[in-house]
Amino acid sequence: MHAVILDAASLGQDIDLAPIETQLDRLDVHDHTAPGEVASRLVGAEVAIVNKVVLDDDALGRLPALRLICVLATGTNNIDVASAERRGIAMRNVAAYGTASVAQHTLMLLLALAARLPRYQRDLARGRWNASPFFCLLDHPTLQLVNKHLVIVGQGELGSRVGELAGAFGMRVSFAARPGGTADDSRPSLATLAPEADAISLHCPLTEATHHLVDETLLASLKPEALLLNCARGGIIDELAALAALREGRLGGLGVDVLPQEPPREGHPLLSALDEPLNLIVTPHNAWISPEARQRIVALTADNLAAFLASG
Repeated sequence: MHAVILDAASLGQDIDLAPIETQLDRLDVHDHTAPGEVASRLVGAEVAIVNKVVLDDDALGRLPALRLICVLATGTNNIDVASAERRGIAMRNVAAYGTASVAQHTLMLLLALAARLPRYQRDLARGRWNASPFFCLLDHPTLQLVNKHLVIVGQGELGSRVGELAGAFGMRVSFAARPGGTADDSRPSLATLAPEADAISLHCPLTEATHHLVDETLLASLKPEALLLNCARGGIIDELAALAALREGRLGGLGVDVLPQEPPREGHPLLSALDEPLNLIVTPHNAWISPEARQRIVALTADNLAAFLASG
């Protein structure tokens, strides 16, 4: 079987592709693929392996040999799924490859914001400790996590792991019902839990139901010292409303690993605000990038190939 990887560089140069290669007769590897190169590079291939490269109806229509699309991620929004189904092209994605990595990153954001680390680091860079009249700086009151209430949206493998780690710090953890979930979900809504939350962490998909789940109305219901974390997808929070709340002292801290447009080639207000004296952290969608997680993607993709081949 002949397969082509269109954006191998998205996994990093230190990843071993051998588990995938052993399932195939031929594997062509491209680090990057421009939109206009997609169809030509896949001509004659039976398997397309992609992370974020778009496979739209036009491209799929020019690839009669294609039998399988393997997505090197959980999200499949870059694939025209309806077109693939109509053409009899199977699709497989991967899940739960980065649980430990993303959960660790989430706790890093939580701890850093609770310690007001961005603000104290800025004070140090400006020499404020050097000029302090006594031994420490205490201008920014920190948040002790013991007995504080963490509300998590998303009780899957990742959200559950974040809850376990937070429990190790003595936090009380609640899980909110996910908008758009099952009708028999008996968990309280985020709107119900938000006023008592000391921190909120998002681990749900971006859907029509979760777009701007954290909006101006919900932000207005929070404690002014509450922390907000998003390691899920950009757009689940209204980033502009959250930034306004942070600037106005209505939000205690904001940590995001995702933005609505990635990479943010035109910039983003949160990036511009990093120069301001705010309790704000933005990381470049790298919560998932531990070597172990990236190699796990390869292993799971190899499993998907083996299962497809075994099915005939």
